[in-house]
Amino acid sequence: MAFYTYANYYDNFKDIFGSLMISSVEVGQHLYWQIGEYKIHGQVFLVSWLVILSLLTIAFLGTRRLNRIPQGLQNFMEFVLEFLQDIAKNQIGEHEYRNWVPYIATVFLFILGSNWAGALIPWKLIELPQGELAAPTNDINTTVALALLTSIAYFYAGLSKNGIGYFSRYIEPTPILLPINILEDFTKPLSLSFRLFGNVLADELVVSVFTLLVPILIPLPVMILGLFASSIQALIFSTLSAAYIGEAIEGHGEH
Repeated sequence: MAFYTYANYYDNFKDIFGSLMISSVEVGQHLYWQIGEYKIHGQVFLVSWLVILSLLTIAFLGTRRLNRIPQGLQNFMEFVLEFLQDIAKNQIGEHEYRNWVPYIATVFLFILGSNWAGALIPWKLIELPQGELAAPTNDINTTVALALLTSIAYFYAGLSKNGIGYFSRYIEPTPILLPINILEDFTKPLSLSFRLFGNVLADELVVSVFTLLVPILIPLPVMILGLFASSIQALIFSTLSAAYIGEAIEGHGEH
């Protein structure tokens, strides 16, 4: 009888506490916009536009009055540009990297801005009729779209540099590797997209759980670590994108 009573208490406690935990740390509720027959995730567009507007504003303020000796925001902008140029140069090569700096820089800055927007801005405090605002990279559709852009970019780079001969790489060093080489082109965007999405989602979940359990002070170190991890994810994505483009350009250009 006592065991039955304790079991009932445990089940009631588990139901109440479990439902509280799940409702408090739930991630991924979407704000849907209906456009014709299609539903799109409105929160991705809203936060993406905010990130893009912020980046354009910073770029405008940093370059509206250019001085021969850079100071202030212009100095910071030039440092960022040199950093992104180094990523492209190291991965693509000194002779080909300049044409790809805009793409690599755009990918890096958008992912960095999106990740930081999710880590720094308390979106959950903004109440919407349905769903919730979050980092665009918290949506698998965004990360898959970025990964597919990289796939299109390195196919374009390889074809523009090597012509139809680019496809000879699929049967090198032996035609036996043809299925594996084809499969590699599918795994690249998959790994890029799921790595970014998984890390951003995991960081948001960790911060949400810590905030629920210990809402004061303790989540701050986790949030700082999340900012660092968000920056690393932007660096990894842009570096791998540049590496894939460099591989497509240089891999078979000398044959």
